[in-house]
Amino acid sequence: MALTPPESYELEQSHDPLMTRDSSDHDSLTSDIDDFDPLDDHEKSYRDDASQPLQRPRRKGRWRKWLIPSRFCCILIALFFTTLFLLLSVGGFWVYTASVPSYGESPPWYPSPQGGTVSTWKDAYEKAAALVGQMTLVEKVNITTGTGWSMGMCVGNTGPVERLGFPSLCLQDGPLGLRFVDNATAWPAGITVGATWSKPLMFLRGKAHGFEAKKKGINVLLGPSMGPIGRLPAGGRNWEGFGSDPVLQGISAAQTIKGIQNVGVMATAKHFVGNEQEHFRQAWEWNTPNAISSNIDDRTLHELYAWPFAEAVRAGVASVMCSYNQVNNSYACQNSKLLNGILKDELGFQGFVMSDWVAQRSGVASALAGLDMTMPGDGLHHQDGNSLWGTELTKAVLNSSVPMQRLNDMTMRVVAAWYQTQQDSHSQWPPVSAGGGPTFSSWTNEKVGNLHPGSPDSSDTGIVNKFVPVRNTPEDGDHDALARRIATEGIVMVKNTDGFLPVSKTGSGLTSKDGYGIVKVGIFGEDAYPNPDGINNCVDRACNVGTLTMGWGSGAVELPYLSPPAFTLRRIMEEDKYNITDWADNHKPGIEQAAKEQDVCFVFISSDAGEGYLGWEDVKGDRNELYAQKGGDEMVRRVASNCEKTVVVLHTVGPTILERWIDLPGVKAVLIAHLPGQEAGQAIVDVIFGEANPSGRLPYTIAKKPEDYGPTSEVMYLPNAVVPQQNFTEGLYIDYRYFDKHDIDPRYEFGYGLSYGGFKLNSLMVHPLGSANHEALPRPDALKPPQLDTTIPSVDSALWPQGMRKLKKYIYPYIDSVSDIKHGKYPYPNGYDTPQAVSKAGGGEGGNHDLFNTAVNVRAELTNLGTMDGFCVVQLYLEFPPNIVDADGEPVDMPVRVLRNFDKIWTEGSHKRTRISMDLTRKDLSYWDVKRQTWIMPDGEFRVHLGFSSRDLPLSMPGMIVI
Repeated sequence: MALTPPESYELEQSHDPLMTRDSSDHDSLTSDIDDFDPLDDHEKSYRDDASQPLQRPRRKGRWRKWLIPSRFCCILIALFFTTLFLLLSVGGFWVYTASVPSYGESPPWYPSPQGGTVSTWKDAYEKAAALVGQMTLVEKVNITTGTGWSMGMCVGNTGPVERLGFPSLCLQDGPLGLRFVDNATAWPAGITVGATWSKPLMFLRGKAHGFEAKKKGINVLLGPSMGPIGRLPAGGRNWEGFGSDPVLQGISAAQTIKGIQNVGVMATAKHFVGNEQEHFRQAWEWNTPNAISSNIDDRTLHELYAWPFAEAVRAGVASVMCSYNQVNNSYACQNSKLLNGILKDELGFQGFVMSDWVAQRSGVASALAGLDMTMPGDGLHHQDGNSLWGTELTKAVLNSSVPMQRLNDMTMRVVAAWYQTQQDSHSQWPPVSAGGGPTFSSWTNEKVGNLHPGSPDSSDTGIVNKFVPVRNTPEDGDHDALARRIATEGIVMVKNTDGFLPVSKTGSGLTSKDGYGIVKVGIFGEDAYPNPDGINNCVDRACNVGTLTMGWGSGAVELPYLSPPAFTLRRIMEEDKYNITDWADNHKPGIEQAAKEQDVCFVFISSDAGEGYLGWEDVKGDRNELYAQKGGDEMVRRVASNCEKTVVVLHTVGPTILERWIDLPGVKAVLIAHLPGQEAGQAIVDVIFGEANPSGRLPYTIAKKPEDYGPTSEVMYLPNAVVPQQNFTEGLYIDYRYFDKHDIDPRYEFGYGLSYGGFKLNSLMVHPLGSANHEALPRPDALKPPQLDTTIPSVDSALWPQGMRKLKKYIYPYIDSVSDIKHGKYPYPNGYDTPQAVSKAGGGEGGNHDLFNTAVNVRAELTNLGTMDGFCVVQLYLEFPPNIVDADGEPVDMPVRVLRNFDKIWTEGSHKRTRISMDLTRKDLSYWDVKRQTWIMPDGEFRVHLGFSSRDLPLSMPGMIVI
């Protein structure tokens, strides 16, 4: 295996630091040290063979016959596939060495900043220093290296330091529930939570999710997800995040993190950064030797993709997961500019950076670039047992390739996060000897199972599943009810002609065709019914069969139960008032006649996607198109053309185009129910029958045609280079920003949604609080990080303990022999010996503290014009001054307007008024200046817009001058 991944062609150079080709990250373990030979013998021989010249044919007659068209065509086809095989099967090494630079194109940022520099983590780092200071080299390595896939009860397990009382940490998916865990809540997915626009619900879901994790013995939750942000509407994992805007994503993630860590569980902000599609996201998963490179300019990174992560760090997140993909042709998990420069210095991140599972692509380089923990511990391939750290990290420290100070910091970051979340409390987190640790197994549902099922020679067994109840407890309340409320508030009503909804449970207000008073109701579509093979039949939910409750992949969970919409509708409707017909087949002939016979028709359709390692039919990861799947659009047309009162319910992972039927007269109402989790049916009937006033709002834009999202909005389905290159040339302009810039009419804009009644805003007041400078105040002095002994220990201290049994594929920190340590000159990345200046924008968690001081207060009054009480989402958008120029007088392009805050407000009906107050921070009023490398608040007149969507902004205040 070539440990130095081939990079791509050089990009056109730019003055933006993140687009400048450089030296930053040496993507390999290569060195003059024997331990880090970049090519194995097979690959060396292939390289030599590939360099040999081809032999020319000696006689024309022997080859002319092959110019016959049919035979020549076969030759070309064979040549194409042979070439493709040679390029891909061995990593494209020949092409790589001949045509691309040996370093990435992201600039260097060294050394890795040490943790313990902010006051909010001071106590945790002091305790961590005291504990880590007592650890041996191999114990430190044990904490930073996973033990290997399925070598413990969790999807990720670190090694313990038993003699000092530090446990093996259990890391478990995922963003919407506890993967592989019995009887835990299947929460509505992130996209549904984003559609609620409710900060309290975001916090409560996080808190309940954290509580369940804690009761199951999970130390680290692998969520929330805020990357992908939704740059590509068809992106396979968009549904794990909260919506296609950095502010909506950032606030949602921050509230979720606060909730999870409120109960003492470490949250994980993922995936950092630019992981916007599943195709080619990691090496070899798509038969390409390298992961895709997301090429992002500096300003776009700061204002769009890193913004939610800044909010996560500001919320005190304990861990950040780096992504599979490359960023500017340097792997994200060894990109020093991203991890050291932006995350740890500029954003002041104090926790630990973990790799996505097998996203680490180097040993020494990733350590130097800021990676702190490798997961699940295996090497370049899944479950290979050949860790890039473990024993190799021990060697690298002993031969001085990785400085001892770097290992100390890696370890302290993990231990400090453990203390910061108070997991050292034995009353809250009992040690294993007192019955603590994971109470479940990810690998079996049996009570007794193998303790290390990933090892072929493990026979150790024990009680692995204790079946601890976590969903509904006196200690934390009714999680099912909370899940139902979130699913209900995440439903977005986008059409309701003549106020057709809500309908009555008794059928009052509806007329019957037969004149007998019994209302005939047809429920159409597979999506209304459970999977006939079982609600958890498909592995990691990787199929679209039955009611779509979640996307698929590592972010999916097992449903403890399911409330199917058809069954719940039938249960709610009074039998003596309704006659219900079930039609669970989307393609069954006769649907037109069945629809004609109904008074009211409910049609359920869906659109699914998921993580790239799995697929459903011809959909692998990313969606193939933005329309309903399984013939859903055609089914709606067939029903609504024959049923005058049709209600369409769409369960979807993201933007789904509705143009094939949205304007049909028979379509009276449309409800976008997103991914509701276990309470799918109950949530939808709450809205249909008026138990809840619809309050969800779109967390993305629904276009009229796919092209409306822009020329760079399509998933790259075919590779365009040995390292697939995805250039984010649209910059800041994704989703509604693109529509606004190009004056494109969407079908339904970002933030849009209807309720049973209307709302009115008035009495807008904007109060600038003033600011003295265009830039934030100077970066404050940081606390001095704790310092530990940096003496390299003796090689003897890392040898295998005598008599210790070694399991195959289990990752250990020990070395076999003193002779394993060979010294030489390690080829550090260019720029490694040039320390970088700290960022002016840094100094605190999330960035410079002054960036988060309130600069403007906005107030207004909200009136409920309807008769029904309900929530209203009020959105605050900011329009920057026109004609902004930078320090050199060059124009700075700005979006038409950007979301900067929102609130979901409970209102009483019948013209009751409610006061609103929202703040804007200095950062909200600033843009990222590439040349000055800081946030700048420009001169000129800002305009504040207040309203109900990105296109419905009835109140605005021009002429606001802050400085």
